[in-house]
Amino acid sequence: MDEQTCDVAVIGAGTAGIAAYRAATEAGAKAVLVERGPGGTTCARVGCMPSKLLIAAAKAAHGARSADLFGIRVSGVSVDGRAVLERVRAERDRFVGSVFDGLDKLPEGARIAGTARFRDGSSLTIGDQTRITFRAAVIATGSSPTVPKPLRGLGDRLLTTDTLFEIPDLPASLAVLGAGAVGIEIAQAMTRLGVRVTVLDSGDTAAGLSDLDLAAQAAEIFGAELELHLDATLEAATVDGDGVCLTWTDRDGRARETRAERVLAATGRSPNLDDLRLEAAGLRLDEDGVPDFDRRSLVCAGAPILIAGDADAWRPVLHEAGRQGRIAGANAAALAARGAVATPEPSTSLALVFTDPQIAVIGAPYDPDPDADGRVTGAVDFSDQGRARVDGANRGGLRIWADRDGTLLGAEMLGPAVEHLAHLLTHAIGDGKTAQAVLDQPIYHPTVEEGFSTALSEITHKICQS
Repeated sequence: MDEQTCDVAVIGAGTAGIAAYRAATEAGAKAVLVERGPGGTTCARVGCMPSKLLIAAAKAAHGARSADLFGIRVSGVSVDGRAVLERVRAERDRFVGSVFDGLDKLPEGARIAGTARFRDGSSLTIGDQTRITFRAAVIATGSSPTVPKPLRGLGDRLLTTDTLFEIPDLPASLAVLGAGAVGIEIAQAMTRLGVRVTVLDSGDTAAGLSDLDLAAQAAEIFGAELELHLDATLEAATVDGDGVCLTWTDRDGRARETRAERVLAATGRSPNLDDLRLEAAGLRLDEDGVPDFDRRSLVCAGAPILIAGDADAWRPVLHEAGRQGRIAGANAAALAARGAVATPEPSTSLALVFTDPQIAVIGAPYDPDPDADGRVTGAVDFSDQGRARVDGANRGGLRIWADRDGTLLGAEMLGPAVEHLAHLLTHAIGDGKTAQAVLDQPIYHPTVEEGFSTALSEITHKICQS
């Protein structure tokens, strides 16, 4: 068996793993990157990028059909499903290729292919050929789609985000289990590309919204385009001719059936931890098998091992994976050198959903009690907001909450240009700004950003009146 030693062993070559490797080497550590494959990062290969490519195609089709609003007549819009998916894969492969190009530039011997397993708290085996002794290790093994038990056994009629973008053509009909960010994005895109879509979710809101008014608006908006059933319980799924039949119970307790050509499991992703033999490393695990770790330093309890990205099941989005990877890599190098680890404050949470209208959930979570923790809330309705009406995108609204001193805490948004509005507000929250401080900054007219003024003015008015 080949025996190797290093300062830092990074397990996983996705977004978090690559960031951890680079941070460790930049800190002067000798590091190795263990990659089981398929590689290319979840975002580029099966997540962010292919889904946005599908959404972009759907946006083009929907825009052509909706041009009448502006007095523009477009007739004969048709969707070539094969061409749509061929472009998705071609562009997806470009993004994945750029990731591999970067990995190919790593020094010889820095990348090791194979499945890593812990022997103890200071060594790994890679298959049957290699043993690595480390001073510190980073777990960055990513995640895989979760498939609910009733859907198992459907064969190729079952899709996940790992397989969705490989189908040769768009299905005639699609059942989507899960109305979270991924499920509702894909469902709306497929609908706009001409697929008959039914969405089932056991929860009472869609796309992660908690504010009751915004959640109700979202359900109405998406429900007008596709068949959306919340508070639904899936009972069984069976092969039905060339498709599937889902048996489920609706919110009123009635037995229902849905038939579709394919079914997409969009019920989340689970950390890839089962094959690592974490118990051999001496790590304390929770009931889901995830190590107990400090959310600032990312150091696991029980061994000089850190965890980052989707593997820790904390904030499974790309920018967090990159951030956590950098922290874990730098701290792993510090542990290897017997130095002190950094404990930065977590960044302001930000989650985006690229539907139409777009959705964002930012910062401190929503609380249905308007007086909770002394919070003050401001709101805006986009239905009559100037720029939104100009663009024919006047749907939804936003809610912003602050403390009694006016310091911004969090927000939920449903509306136009939310991917940009959300970043502005996330940075303001991260900088500890007050509603008045943001109001004092220029906001150009006419823009959807003017909606901030309405909500923030409501907050400052309430504070002055209290």
